[in-house]
Amino acid sequence: MGVFDSFKELVTQKPVGLKKPDFYKADSDAKKQLERLQQLYATAPDRVKPQIERDMRLLAYGIAGEENVAFELNNSYLPIIVLHNLRLEHEGLSVQIDYLIITTKICLVIECKNLFGNLEVNSRGEFIRELDFNGKRKKEGIYSPITQNTRHMEMIKKIGSANQKNFVSRTTFEKYFEKSYQSVIVLANPKTVINVKNATKAIKDQIIRSDQLIAHIKNRIRESKDLAWSEKEMYQIADFFMSLHKENTVDYAKKYFQEDNTEQAEETPQAELAVEETPLYQELKRYRHETSKVEGVKPYHIYSNAQLDALVAGMPRNLDELRKISGFGEVKCEKYGPAIIVLVQRYRAGSTK
Repeated sequence: MGVFDSFKELVTQKPVGLKKPDFYKADSDAKKQLERLQQLYATAPDRVKPQIERDMRLLAYGIAGEENVAFELNNSYLPIIVLHNLRLEHEGLSVQIDYLIITTKICLVIECKNLFGNLEVNSRGEFIRELDFNGKRKKEGIYSPITQNTRHMEMIKKIGSANQKNFVSRTTFEKYFEKSYQSVIVLANPKTVINVKNATKAIKDQIIRSDQLIAHIKNRIRESKDLAWSEKEMYQIADFFMSLHKENTVDYAKKYFQEDNTEQAEETPQAELAVEETPLYQELKRYRHETSKVEGVKPYHIYSNAQLDALVAGMPRNLDELRKISGFGEVKCEKYGPAIIVLVQRYRAGSTK
């Protein structure tokens, strides 16, 4: 970069070359895991197939949530650098960061949650989910994503501090860490209703919906009083974290063939709610059943359970997106596609009709 470009960046507070989001790290460990499980499922013995099917559903739903965030970022036209699925290790501990977004002034550490049901955060910072099962309301506590992302932030702070060259730079990094790195919890399910009226301001400021993400980023940048980083400095930050990223070397297939699977329970993907219990899943299943009766065929001829899971995970907006789901060719899309899209759109809009 020449002197003129550096001067221009200083005056405009904007990068010269970076005009839109750069997904500097776009790959996903979850997608690799899902592909591995799909391969494993084809040859797995019947006794382990139900467990593999459940894990694939949970992974697919988590991936769908992260892709909702990626969609928002891709369409933001902001000069940002995005690191997706960043895995860091330090002193025997590891964390998996959904998104690290490097803006012109701050870094946002994003934890993405694809939750079912409505969400309330009380004055004690407890997360309570309310679900509707056949007209009955059920409340249950869930693990705080704020606490989860706080661990991510602490790991970044420790790693950043440990990599400073001297006492002065280390002290400066730690002093300004809270200004430079900020936590954001993104709720990716468009139907989730969030009630944070009793939550503290510190918690309220961290929780947003995916459709609020871009406005949130712009507000955080605008509120910062610091000078903007240069494009070179932004990529230096990105390269620093890329150099620390550790690939996940876990053998995902191993646990299914352990003699005692209970010892492996913690490695199983955890769901916020079983996919088959979601309203969209039930609606699509009901449509499949009714259509199969009309046509006089088995339900799986309309679409299989695996395809049903993929519909819930992907929530296609139109026929083009539906065609990208395995098993939905031109014939199925033409025959069943319009009805499927209507059901998905109702779910996205929060309709229960």
